Amino acid sequence: MSKITFQGGIHPYEGKELTEDKEIQPILPTSDLVYPLSQHIGAPATPVVKKGDSVLVGQLIAQAGGFVSANIHSSVSGTVKCIEPRMTTNGVKVNSIVIENDEEYREMEATPILDDEKLTKEVIRAKIKDAGIVGMGGAGFPTHVKLTPQNDDEIDYVIVNCAECEPYITSDYRRMIEEPEKLVEGLKIILKLFKNAKGILAVEDNKPKAIKVLKDLVEGEERITVQTLKTKYPQGAERQLIYVITGRKIDSSMLPAHAGCVVNNVDTVINVYRAIREGKPLTERVVTVTGDAVKEPGNFLVKLGTNCEELIEAAGGFNCEPEKIIAGGPMMGKAISNIKIPSVKGLSALLAFKVDEVAKCEPSNCIRCGRCITVCPGRVVPSLLAKIAEQGDEEAFVANHGMECCECGCCSFVCPAKKPLTQVIAGTRKQVLANRKK
Repeated sequence: MSKITFQGGIHPYEGKELTEDKEIQPILPTSDLVYPLSQHIGAPATPVVKKGDSVLVGQLIAQAGGFVSANIHSSVSGTVKCIEPRMTTNGVKVNSIVIENDEEYREMEATPILDDEKLTKEVIRAKIKDAGIVGMGGAGFPTHVKLTPQNDDEIDYVIVNCAECEPYITSDYRRMIEEPEKLVEGLKIILKLFKNAKGILAVEDNKPKAIKVLKDLVEGEERITVQTLKTKYPQGAERQLIYVITGRKIDSSMLPAHAGCVVNNVDTVINVYRAIREGKPLTERVVTVTGDAVKEPGNFLVKLGTNCEELIEAAGGFNCEPEKIIAGGPMMGKAISNIKIPSVKGLSALLAFKVDEVAKCEPSNCIRCGRCITVCPGRVVPSLLAKIAEQGDEEAFVANHGMECCECGCCSFVCPAKKPLTQVIAGTRKQVLANRKK
């Protein structure tokens, strides 16, 4: 099958060679664990513990604050020190549960389900909700909500986003290489919810080893196939992925379910497996720590709540004082000024660079070259939207399809005038969304 793709997109330096052959290394935290109550889309979780309480690994410490919310569990055993605002990867302080680690890692008793006859739709969704699983590619949308569309029978495709198109990040790749069985089994469990759906493992062609491993594993499977995608950023963006796989289009007013699709990240699907077959909630994730300012880049299995400073230490520390540190990927991640923040469910990578290339850019006037339009996967006019955004005209912004921007960063990347197009547009998008909630 030929590798179709979407219009637009870019080919930034991948940087994956730094960690793609580095096996996942588990690390144990040495300091207090911090669990922000807002590390997912939706209502903050509500604490169910208080200062002085003893907790175990896997114990519920904060309950979902609504339907669109997610449970939070302790990743260590120890004692609740306090519940107070702490800084997060988003650069804001969030009310958080702080737990003193006793370093004994005593666990709650697990309740795995190994008998498929017991796996009803209700049981699967309840276990996923109880486990606190969210979209771990960075979006943080509660998975039990995503897996509960209005009509199960209208879902034609369950797509696993194995593209990992962001430069430098290899955490999903290592999961595919080291734990493919869990990935495929997790997909099979999700497919039990949608009797008419096919399972698609969508992998970019810059990952030939992963493609072979997965194809060998699903050979003979009637409902699961591996789809090879052209390597291009942002191939893994939800709208682009759905179009490439199905030819169906969605916009900002639609959900993937409107196109008969459900899309989940690799680590998310593996944690569905763990919730069902191992009876364990979401308490850890794989994080890529890399960049030219990191001594020993690698992939690490991190207990949620671990201080990011400890992740850097696990990678050998810095080889110089980095000018830029990013939580997430270089295209859509957040620049951070303080690494003494907790790792959260959506943290796929921690990057450190010797030079802050963006800070050295001096924006100039738009030369109307049209490059931003050519690369935009949302098919909007970024230069026009940025101008409208700077004028604060929300009505014109919406009228010119500003809400279709996915904030991928392609326009800023190619702009010869070095204008921060994505940041300006993203600011107005957030303002429009906030005003709609009023």
